[in-house]
Amino acid sequence: MSPAVRRMLGLAVTGPVMGSVLAGYTSYANDSASLSQADQKIADDLEARIKEAGLGANLSGFVMDAESNGEIFDNNASTALMPASNAKLATATAALTALGPDHRFTTRVVYGDGTLTLVGGGDRVLTADDLSVLAKTAVDGLSAAGLTSVKVRVDDSLFPEPTLAEGWNDGYFPDVVSPVRPLVVDGKPVMDTSIDAGEVFARLLTDQGVTVDGTVARGTAAATDVPVASHNSPPLSEIVKRMMLNSDNNIAETLLRMTAIGAGQPATFEGGTTAVRNILSEKYGISLDGVQLFDGSGLSRSARIPATTLADLLDLLTDPQNKAVLGPVLDGLPEAGETGTLGPGTGRFDTEPSNCAKGEVKAKTGTLTGALALSGLTTGEDGRWKVFSFVENGASADPAATKKVLDGLAATVNGCF
Repeated sequence: MSPAVRRMLGLAVTGPVMGSVLAGYTSYANDSASLSQADQKIADDLEARIKEAGLGANLSGFVMDAESNGEIFDNNASTALMPASNAKLATATAALTALGPDHRFTTRVVYGDGTLTLVGGGDRVLTADDLSVLAKTAVDGLSAAGLTSVKVRVDDSLFPEPTLAEGWNDGYFPDVVSPVRPLVVDGKPVMDTSIDAGEVFARLLTDQGVTVDGTVARGTAAATDVPVASHNSPPLSEIVKRMMLNSDNNIAETLLRMTAIGAGQPATFEGGTTAVRNILSEKYGISLDGVQLFDGSGLSRSARIPATTLADLLDLLTDPQNKAVLGPVLDGLPEAGETGTLGPGTGRFDTEPSNCAKGEVKAKTGTLTGALALSGLTTGEDGRWKVFSFVENGASADPAATKKVLDGLAATVNGCF
């Protein structure tokens, strides 16, 4: 059952007049007769504070009660705006669903015709220490075979081109996001992560006494190549937590490609976004009205998601039936004023009036030029989960000031402000 339908059913249960539901749940949910005193206060305070901040026309905002699925507040909530990194909520949900939280990504080394090939498997958290273990295993194998020199190449054919998404600004890469490839070491922000990883691997071989002939090249491992070594990543659940906590763009883009593979789609941006859309709509009944996706990180300035959709994604996290699969998304959400992109030094939830919500709000941040977002969950004054999403585009105020306004809105949902 879709979240929107659940909201309508919730209204049918609590509303005194069925005809009001049939007339449309949005207008009815804002009727004070359908809200508890606590929820009505949230709605009234949000309306006043958004008006005071001058964000009304620039803000897509939505708040709901997770237990009843009832709408508490709507400000242009169905208007699709640039979500920035809030798009990672969709990526994480789809990746965990398609692959499973226990899934691991495998980096392999194979040998054939005098060449060791490092084969990328989509492990975006591969480290130099991991490569060192692979190199040692490879050297032991070479020594056993009486070989003292090899060529080294990298196989990153798992992800077809293009490596850059529609809507990415030239200034994004490689520092904000690297061109997307299935092989990287230590998360280095370089234009060619595959060749870089291959060069690190070659140096590690050299350090252990093997001569590497020539430079590292790109190539495709042959079916007849002999497996030499492999490394498995941490489980997807841990990778998703890291992505959410730190809003890691590179992890998000790798997960988009791997989700495509898991869902039987081509491992491209288009295949990944198709897989995400299919999973959200078919598995979870999430409305895709107005949703436009072009990458996994939300860096694309062409992306659009309404606040209602983001709230519905978060609402999934409050359902015990989804905990086994989607629990890592909730676990990875930053805590207001304490962790990740909402932690100390970020300027979030650190001053009045929002600092009253420190540790009481878990939310995903989103920041692009001209686009800010904050979507998450908090326990209201009535002790019930409240789900909220606030997406702002195009406000003329200083971004730092607007972030503090969004923090204040989250504190309003919590009821402490």
